Amino acid sequence: MLRIALPKGRLFEETLELFIKKGLLQQRLDEGRKLSVKVDGFEFLLVKPFDVPVYVENGAADLGVVGRDVLLERKPDIYVMSDLRVGFCKVVVAGKEESRETYYKSSYIRVATKYPRITQDFFLEKGVKCKVVNLSGSVELAPLIGLSDYIVDLVQTGRTLRENNLVIIEEITHSTAMLVCNRTSYRNLREEVLSVVEKFLD
Repeated sequence: MLRIALPKGRLFEETLELFIKKGLLQQRLDEGRKLSVKVDGFEFLLVKPFDVPVYVENGAADLGVVGRDVLLERKPDIYVMSDLRVGFCKVVVAGKEESRETYYKSSYIRVATKYPRITQDFFLEKGVKCKVVNLSGSVELAPLIGLSDYIVDLVQTGRTLRENNLVIIEEITHSTAMLVCNRTSYRNLREEVLSVVEKFLD
């Protein structure tokens, strides 16, 4: 029985719909308190998005669904099997409208984010010195109270930014849901793994 790690939250519903559409699931899973569900010949682990690659890399899950943003941030030692083409988002630099002009002239900025690696890599490539303020949530608050000049965050509709009077200043990269696989599972359970992967290639 393959064990598959699914991300709770934003990607959960779209992932479920895709699994049902591809015939891997016959019924919906409830994103409730139960964290391990055995159904339709699989065991699904419902975990936080940033933890999916941890479960897969360490062999606690054979397969997982994870946003490309998390892969870029964590750089786990796992196989990326397929782009599932759901959960489209952008990783962006955002800030107050009045700070837009300053952004393009600055050689040093402070950025609040839960993506420190993506942020450092991006600004290093631009030749801009960057102090990263690590936050695990509510990053939109940081520029409003002076904790940072800008934020780097994942944006789907941009609604949260607008509600906090922030605007997108620059796009870093895009993100969609990716199907990933543990290296040992790919070797030892190749047939089962590929039977799942092939469903998404139709």
